Amino acid sequence: MPSKTLGESLFERGVSRRGFLKYCTALASIMALPPTAASAIAAALEKAKKPSVIWLEFQACTGCTESLTRSHAPTLEDLIFDSISLDSHDTLQAAAGHGAEQAREQAMKDNWGNYLLLVDGSVPLGNPGFSTIGGVSNLEMLQETAKGAAAVIAIGTCAAYGGLPKASPNPTGAVAVSDVIKDKPVINIPGCPPVPVVITGVLAHYLTFGTIPELDLHGRPLAFYGQSIHDRCYRRPFYEKGRFAESFDDEGAKEGWCLYKLGCKGPITYNACATVKWNDGVSFPIESGHPCLGCSEPDFWDKGSFYQALAQGQWGSAAGLGTAAAVGIAAGAGAALLARRKQHQAREEQP
Repeated sequence: MPSKTLGESLFERGVSRRGFLKYCTALASIMALPPTAASAIAAALEKAKKPSVIWLEFQACTGCTESLTRSHAPTLEDLIFDSISLDSHDTLQAAAGHGAEQAREQAMKDNWGNYLLLVDGSVPLGNPGFSTIGGVSNLEMLQETAKGAAAVIAIGTCAAYGGLPKASPNPTGAVAVSDVIKDKPVINIPGCPPVPVVITGVLAHYLTFGTIPELDLHGRPLAFYGQSIHDRCYRRPFYEKGRFAESFDDEGAKEGWCLYKLGCKGPITYNACATVKWNDGVSFPIESGHPCLGCSEPDFWDKGSFYQALAQGQWGSAAGLGTAAAVGIAAGAGAALLARRKQHQAREEQP
């Protein structure tokens, strides 16, 4: 029996045309498209087939799955029941043991060449026995499952860059998904964990356009990782005036001053935290009084200086941003501009 289109599935569930257009407007918003794009998205989704999705979990903490279950636009229920067919996910599916493996293998067989492979966690290369599922090493399972995938999405910093397991001394020989998969497009959605609506937004983009989104030099979707957190941070005016909190409980912190001196990596961290936020758009770490740790950037664990200014860590050219804290407006704005120009230049030089 041919699979139903998304439009047919929505109709069967009693979703009204108005509700469907509202859903498409939400998708347009999280994909950074104008509201007028909602009608085009609706036309595409009505005819779209529900793609099969296989989610593999390797060296991870399950935090990325927890993040997905807290997505609000569209909700997890929307994605599973309306947009995608989540055919294999060890944490969310009812099957276990042999049944779980059969679900993955059947999904691969039925949708060969068309399913999406989502991977959560790093891949250990030091010893196949470090992490296995049903006696199969993570490396072997990744290679086997990726063969029939239309695209591979690395969910979270561990899958995108190796994350915490890869941090020095990297006892398991952990690597990123893209270090293993070279013959398929790999979309990185880093973050520890990633913003939930970024995960669902990338899936929505694939559903709408049938292609992977435009990526930056680190393989991240530009719609969500095209601007630094600093660029959209509401505390930025204080940064440019040279007003910085010196501790978590001083008057500057209470007044909402910039958290640069307390270790904020917002000027060199590219993510959508400051725009889509967390918990149904309620807040994000900086708004809650905690500096950004740069978790969506490669090797952020080893670069350190979590609660020290950028100049005291190992963030390369970003160390020069330490001048901003001392000089104020001119140096602060200039350093941030330099960081943005370098990101743009690197993007232009990408093949």
